[in-house]
Amino acid sequence: MDSWTFLLNGLWIALQPKNLLLCFIGCFWGSIVGVLPGLGPLAGMALLLPLTFTLDPAGAIIMLSGIFYGAMYGGSTTSILMRIPGEAASVVTCIDGYAMAQKGRAGAALSIAAIGSFVGGVFSVFGLMLLAPRLANAMLAIGPAAEFTILLAALAISIFAANGSVVKIIAMIALGLMLAMIGLDPLTATPRFTFGSLQLSDGLSFAAMAIGLFGVSEILMSFSQGLTERPKAPRLAEMLPTKREVKEAAMPTVRGSFIGFIFGIVPGVGHIVSTFASYAVEKALSRKPEEFGKGAVAGVAGPETANNATTGAAMIPLLVLGIPAIPVTAVLLSALTIHGIQPGPMLIAQHPQIFWGLIASMLIGNLMLVVLNLPLVSLFVSMLRLPYGYLAPTVLLICIIGVYSIKASAFDLSVMVAFGILGYGLRLLSFDIAPLLLAFVLGDRLEVNFRRALTISEGEYAIFLKGPAAQLAAAMAVAVMIGVIALKWRQKRAARA
Repeated sequence: MDSWTFLLNGLWIALQPKNLLLCFIGCFWGSIVGVLPGLGPLAGMALLLPLTFTLDPAGAIIMLSGIFYGAMYGGSTTSILMRIPGEAASVVTCIDGYAMAQKGRAGAALSIAAIGSFVGGVFSVFGLMLLAPRLANAMLAIGPAAEFTILLAALAISIFAANGSVVKIIAMIALGLMLAMIGLDPLTATPRFTFGSLQLSDGLSFAAMAIGLFGVSEILMSFSQGLTERPKAPRLAEMLPTKREVKEAAMPTVRGSFIGFIFGIVPGVGHIVSTFASYAVEKALSRKPEEFGKGAVAGVAGPETANNATTGAAMIPLLVLGIPAIPVTAVLLSALTIHGIQPGPMLIAQHPQIFWGLIASMLIGNLMLVVLNLPLVSLFVSMLRLPYGYLAPTVLLICIIGVYSIKASAFDLSVMVAFGILGYGLRLLSFDIAPLLLAFVLGDRLEVNFRRALTISEGEYAIFLKGPAAQLAAAMAVAVMIGVIALKWRQKRAARA
């Protein structure tokens, strides 16, 4: 039987009333988790994991994966409306999504994000269906040396994606890498920069940092600039994108689907890299790159599409190789293991009902999420009608609840406040804080892969150029560096003209 016949069998499994209900529960809960700052898909899945113990394997994986991509949908809502990333991958959406909201185009931004997420999610599902069995050998070739080089290229991409001078962007990357070193050494468990504090042994909380740098600093900026009201909320007729906005979002959505899928396949890279890469590509291809950061439609459509395209592609390393490419898929791995199913090359042959049922449920779930989210756009945008004097304390309360709910740690609240003040100061000095967060997220994996590669080669740096995977990754990194320099030069030349 071919893939399409298997997909029809998967649809029969996914459309069974019980599995359909589990898919809806997962999507609905995932949307809620995505909207709440700081929680994200990992926490949402962990909370409902005990419920899957009594379910059959297909139903369990359908519900948990629904939470996964549902949270990716919901994360854009607070990013656009409040400049607070609902989860890590929504950091990039804060840049132009919030700027669109400030211009009274919040409804259009939310609609573009929802439609882009649907397109990216469906694209990744079909890619998963057609390419998963063929990509196993290729992904096994990606070792520590190649992964380090890929992550290094991702940092180079952020230099172009960010706004401001190259010196300031590199300073933010350096600060992010330094902050990532706080905690226990990932290989030897030796405390580093903890200053005797047990709370710092686990490192700094990404959620506390992100919410502080974006949410708290935005509140401080608004009060310092004397803003007393939010921008006027649009009328119902203005909720949907205009023809011009749809046209501007079309190609970024297509490109974001490919970019997100490619980055999702690579183990260890994940959503935040794919969204930054998509943003950098759209900014590089735009005829008006100066509009990015000020409400560019492509700055919302591309990253949000890439975000959800990565979600489906991240299933490939899990299902085909049994490798959880990102922490979220580790929860899916544990759920399958609990039911006595081992993901890997034999999964498709031994448990086709799970593999194809999951793929079919992802198609249905992405459609459910559009039906769930688009009607709620007007409800979300109505929040903008609140005077800022009432809205700011509400936003701050959401930030506090989001950070505290993760580990019930008062120390994380202190981290949030400290980084809120730091973010406020950096923004006053015209620093772009997005590269700081990207460097913080990638810093740990950069260090681990660098040290593992040198351990394997017994200190020989030539390992970063040995083997087809490492050579391809190195060539990609060099190409990205050259591209970043050329595009920055072109922008400066255009600005002078």
